[in-house]
Amino acid sequence: MSARPTLVLASGSPRRLALLAQAGIEPDALLPADIDETPERGELPRRLALRLAREKLDASDARRRALGAHEGAFLLAADTVVAVGRRILPKPDVAEEAADCLRLLSGRAHRVYTGLALMTPKGGVRTRLVETRVRFKRLSREEMDAYIAAREWEGKAGGYAIQGLAGVFVVKLVGSYTNVVGLPLAETVALLGGERFPVFQRWGNPE
Repeated sequence: MSARPTLVLASGSPRRLALLAQAGIEPDALLPADIDETPERGELPRRLALRLAREKLDASDARRRALGAHEGAFLLAADTVVAVGRRILPKPDVAEEAADCLRLLSGRAHRVYTGLALMTPKGGVRTRLVETRVRFKRLSREEMDAYIAAREWEGKAGGYAIQGLAGVFVVKLVGSYTNVVGLPLAETVALLGGERFPVFQRWGNPE
């Protein structure tokens, strides 16, 4: 019998791990990639999401090679970007930045993009971009202050986590909900399945 294909995730995100677990997938290893996520001058949100996913993939692959580990594994990377029009919102580290995001999102529609990049055991690379449209209700000062105090915004694209308290702000969503959380499951499974990674076989034979 051939060896079971292995999967390395180029991320340490608890959200992405939880989403993969929801699909019955448990990565065999985590190799987070530390890259500069600063947008290039004039860069559009769609291009940024794809570029960062590919750069994370390459950085994680370089780390894997340096370690001499997980040869022949699938390697999956992703990056999520939130944007209002052409304006790319940050992943806030401070409350003032998060408050700016909430003020911009209040009562408006925005888009969430996730770039996916998959390296196959033979070294081929496939990419995909997923887009979801989200609209927030108009937020009161009390709601914004309470959300800032809850600190769920820390490090989150656009300054919010839809799977948490910010879910009450959403009045309309068109597209993939899991994309907004951080990893579009249907598209990720399709990407893996298209390269013969045995997603569904694992459902009946968990290890």
